[in-house]
Amino acid sequence: MTSPIPRRAAAEFLGTGLLVATVVGSGIMGTQLTDNLALTLLINALATVAALGVLIWMLGPISGAHFNPVVTGVELVRREMPIAEGGIYLVAQVIGALAGVALANVMFALPAWQASTHERTGWPIWLGEIVATAGLLLVIGALTRTGRGHLGPALVPAWIGAAYFFTSSTSFANPAVTIGRSLTDTFSGIAPQSVAPFIVFQIIGAAIGALLTEYFYPRHGPAEPLDLPDAVHHGTHQNGNG
Repeated sequence: MTSPIPRRAAAEFLGTGLLVATVVGSGIMGTQLTDNLALTLLINALATVAALGVLIWMLGPISGAHFNPVVTGVELVRREMPIAEGGIYLVAQVIGALAGVALANVMFALPAWQASTHERTGWPIWLGEIVATAGLLLVIGALTRTGRGHLGPALVPAWIGAAYFFTSSTSFANPAVTIGRSLTDTFSGIAPQSVAPFIVFQIIGAAIGALLTEYFYPRHGPAEPLDLPDAVHHGTHQNGNG
């Protein structure tokens, strides 16, 4: 990355914040428009997919568009990012998520932060988070190792959108988004007591996705950044969420 660290951190803050605001705000709007749960989930998923694609395209050239602590964490484990820089990314992502949920809540005349009462727990849901997060990291890894990072704004949201509907957890796949969503007592919320297990299984899923990347796409040369426009990108995104 050629942008200075403060600018990259700001991009991670803004991207994660707008992603969370989209997830939470579209969920609130969906419940106001219809009592049909399936239609509300569809509204939530479509808004998230659209916003995520735009955010990756817009902010990828600045920070790599991680927007997700497990994406940053995998880079740290692979030593593709300095520890100090990764720490800045992680802080920016979490603070961005807190700001994003406040923005969404306030836009709909709700308290900025309000603990969710929506419990999401149990092995079936946790397995869904493993699948969603592993798939996300594998998609990112495939884009990285095949030099097709220009497809990131399309394929990363495509995975998140699909996982909204085929995973039992509706594809959070992002610790920062999970933390943010614990502070809205609306459609997309998750009870604070459900957050820690979600994050644990997201980390497990990220590890599986990273290992699958190494198996299917073994590295033959130095990684290239995802944010460049010439189809040579490094493993970033986001998160998504769902």
